[in-house]
Amino acid sequence: MYKQIARNKRRTFAILAFFVVLIALVAVAFNFLIGYGAVGVVIAVAVAFAMAFFSYFYSDKVALAASRAKPAEGLEYQRYHNLVEGLCIAAGLPKPRLYVVDDPAPNAFATGRNPKHAAIAVTTGLLGMMNRVELEGVLAHELSHVKNYDILVGTVAVTAVGAIALLADLGLRFMWFGGGRRRSNNSSAGAILGILALVLLVLAPFIAQLMHFAMSRKRELLADASGVQLTRYPPGLISALEKLKGDQAVVRSASRATAQLWIESPLDREKAEASPENGKKKHTWLNRAFDTHPPLDERIQILKEM
Repeated sequence: MYKQIARNKRRTFAILAFFVVLIALVAVAFNFLIGYGAVGVVIAVAVAFAMAFFSYFYSDKVALAASRAKPAEGLEYQRYHNLVEGLCIAAGLPKPRLYVVDDPAPNAFATGRNPKHAAIAVTTGLLGMMNRVELEGVLAHELSHVKNYDILVGTVAVTAVGAIALLADLGLRFMWFGGGRRRSNNSSAGAILGILALVLLVLAPFIAQLMHFAMSRKRELLADASGVQLTRYPPGLISALEKLKGDQAVVRSASRATAQLWIESPLDREKAEASPENGKKKHTWLNRAFDTHPPLDERIQILKEM
């Protein structure tokens, strides 16, 4: 288990380093195509930094508002508070702000920029469906995201993807509608570099999104392992994931932008691989590449082997 955790951490840092390199390459391609020199790059980088600043300080508020989460106040949420308080003492974490999403679909997520500014939200469906040990397993999973700084890593990844998409979009728009000055360069080397820059701007957002989804899947496996390490009771989370697997309800307030935050995909789930004759869509490697979470069957099997 510890080797898997260490491997997931190394992969996450490698993916973040890749994001940095990709942003730099997109900025260079942006400058080459529009031909505005340092001024164009400075403007683009300034916009990207503004996005990063907003995401860092306000991502939790945006995620909670988008999910229609409200503070968990009242006696009906006392079990929720008690479990989180006990887990925080065991993990050495400050108690995060607790929220509830009024939705019958069982699910939960954590958000925030660090353990001191973290929040956990659960749906009313989750609170009603899970018994005490199952709910404890889910909350331990979410607190593991906080402790492992997954909430910050996720924010950085979303910001990086947004910055890459913005730079690529601006570069393409300036080139076609702003008449980038380098288009007049008729040399063969200039033409080749121009084509490479154009291809990079077109493909970079797609590549960044795939890397983001891959990182999200790795963090979920790490949070599962860290969560049962915190509770010392794998059957609790296993049972919770099995219940989530059996429930096909969709969180009404969820979107593709926030899907990676939840303990399991809140959107319509595709079935596992199935043959065409039974009318179900086959879950190919391309489908998997766009998944924000590993399959629940895989997660359950890994926990059973711990």
